[in-house]
Parts: sequence; structure tokens; C-alpha cells
Amino acid sequence: MIALRNNLPLVQMTNGCLTPFDRNWIIRSVSVAATQAGYRKWWLSEHVVEAVTIYFQHEGMETAVTEPQLSTAVASVLQVIGYADVAGRFQLLPPPVHISLSELASRAGHGYELLFFDLLRSELRRILDSGASRIEFSDLRRCVKLLRSAKIWRRDCVGLNTEIVSFIREEIKACRTTIDLQTELS
Repeated sequence: MIALRNNLPLVQMTNGCLTPFDRNWIIRSVSVAATQAGYRKWWLSEHVVEAVTIYFQHEGMETAVTEPQLSTAVASVLQVIGYADVAGRFQLLPPPVHISLSELASRAGHGYELLFFDLLRSELRRILDSGASRIEFSDLRRCVKLLRSAKIWRRDCVGLNTEIVSFIREEIKACRTTIDLQTELS
């Protein structure tokens, strides 16, 4: 038996990949469409997505819905509440990509910070090269404790924590600059 989180189906993207049904991802997508339609700080995005969520929870559908099925459901709700202009602009953004920093630290091994940073750089570049528009990081504190071989948070953990955050920001900035240059040269 397959148990789905919150009784929600997975979303099968047009490229065939499966991704979790993530309310925040869909809310961001609706908000972008609303902004494009001229509604700044549109307050209905969460309500629209809640209606779609309830529909999929209670519909008893398959374990996965396709990206077009999800888009159609969102557009239908938008049209029913009188926002056909937003529905016409609605497109699902690429789903967020998740990086567990503690998993990378585990792969690097206790105390192997240099290997951790190499793994993190490779993962960031792979994700950014794939065209992801949002990356979510988790487990930073646990990651630092693993790399420092610390059972409790210590003063030296703060420095490594700051270093990891700075490294991520710089790598994303460098990758985006490279991507922009490659786009200009094409």
C-alpha cells in the first residue's frame, strides 16, 4: 500500500518526474499569474489553492495527477470566482528543489568540510543548470554539528554556519552569472 502525504497525490510533471503536491509551490504560481494580470499583493492565492487541495484530497484520485490536470483544476477555480484574466496567465512554476545539508555532510563524513563544500558546489551547479527557479535548504544546524563532530551547538559552530550560508549565496550568484553569460552568447 502506498500512503500519500496528507492524502494528496503526487504531481507528474510533463518531463515524467514525480514531485510532491506542495501548496506553497502552487500558491507562488498563482501569485505570479495574478501579478502578471495586474493584481499586486493578491490575497486570494491561498484560498484558490486550498479549494484545489480539498478537491484532490476528497476526489480519491490516482496516486498521481498530471501537471495539465493540476493546471486545469487551478484555472477552473480561478474562472469560477471571476478571475479569468488570472486563469489565462496561470502556469505552474518549476517545482522547488530540496537540498538536505545534513545529508551532504553525512556523505562527506565527520570533519570533512572541504569534501562537503565540493559536494554542495556540485549539487548547486547541477540544480541550477537544470533550470530550477527555487531551491530549499534544510538541516543547516544538524549539518554544522555533523561537520564539527559536535553533540551540542558550540561557538565554533556559529562560524561554520555563517560560512556555509555565505558559500551558498556566492555559488548561486556565480552560477546565475555564468548562466546569464551563456544565454547572452547563444
